[in-house]
Amino acid sequence: MPLNEPERLQAVDKFMKIDFSLEQELQDIVSTAAKICDCPTALISLIGEETQYIRFKQSFDFTQTARKDAFCNHTIDTSDFFVVEDASKDDRFMNNPLVLGDPNIRFYAGIPLATHDGFNLGSLCVIDKSPKTISGVKLKMLTMLARHAMHLFEFESGISLLKSQYLEAKKTETKLLSFFESSTSEHIMIDKDYTILAFNKRLRDFILQEYHIAIEKGMKVTAFVRENYMAEFLNNCSRALLGERIRHERLIQFKESSHWCDITYDPARNADGEIIGISFNSTDITNRIEEQKKLLLHQNLLAKTAFLQSHELRRPVANMKGILQLLKIENHFNAYPLLLEIENDLEELDEKIKTIVGFTAV
Repeated sequence: MPLNEPERLQAVDKFMKIDFSLEQELQDIVSTAAKICDCPTALISLIGEETQYIRFKQSFDFTQTARKDAFCNHTIDTSDFFVVEDASKDDRFMNNPLVLGDPNIRFYAGIPLATHDGFNLGSLCVIDKSPKTISGVKLKMLTMLARHAMHLFEFESGISLLKSQYLEAKKTETKLLSFFESSTSEHIMIDKDYTILAFNKRLRDFILQEYHIAIEKGMKVTAFVRENYMAEFLNNCSRALLGERIRHERLIQFKESSHWCDITYDPARNADGEIIGISFNSTDITNRIEEQKKLLLHQNLLAKTAFLQSHELRRPVANMKGILQLLKIENHFNAYPLLLEIENDLEELDEKIKTIVGFTAV
């Protein structure tokens, strides 16, 4: 196997997947090759790992053959042309099934189809059932047709790549747009002059609700910034244009309501990394702030409960434990065994109070 065979096969696979739009042009090349060389049959074939694939043909019944039997398999090993004048008398082909049976090849002349990076993918060839010779002029014309065919192959490959990249870009664009539009945050992008470049539906609806204005690209964003917030807004924009990311949470008062918002200013960059504007994002976090307030209130209640438990409950328990200790010193436990049970119950109660106090982190 040649050293570059894996790379060549990859190139063949790439061209095999092309959905040709220039089929008629390539078919015309096949017909012209047959006419120039006065042969009934002409082919454009690609040589795979074990198979010869016939992509375009004239007067040939097969769509593929075994690579080991393909004359074109010898053509891809040359840099110019491969000619067999009488296959029935050629030791390499006299026992070939394509010679002994249909299509009964006798004469063959092939030109390799070479890519711009030097891989011979297959060939343009002419075939006859009768032995014959071919002139140098006809071989040159066949070579020109082979080059033209390869140019069309590579053109189609380029178009196919562009199509796939375009479709992938559109798919990515659709996903990004879907994410952008379905976001629960207000998003807007502005350039260095505060001109609006893009925005999502949520921001458009918000501006319409608050200002009764239909926002459009090309407007100045400063038209929608409240006067008491303008200085802070412009300062944050200036910092973002210098490459800094700004983020803060603040309570914003609207006409009839107020909301806590998580606001970010991010530098917007082009493909070269240059800052071309600002991405401004605002997310309503009122529910989160309310939940935090509830949690803080709950913690305060726990703290008060723990305080009461540690002071109001433990004080009488401590007094009772002190009295029991005096009774124990005076040997009253022997006369009254119930006092021992009371002492054990008080110890258990005291431990439970300590545990509760520990849970409340007081």
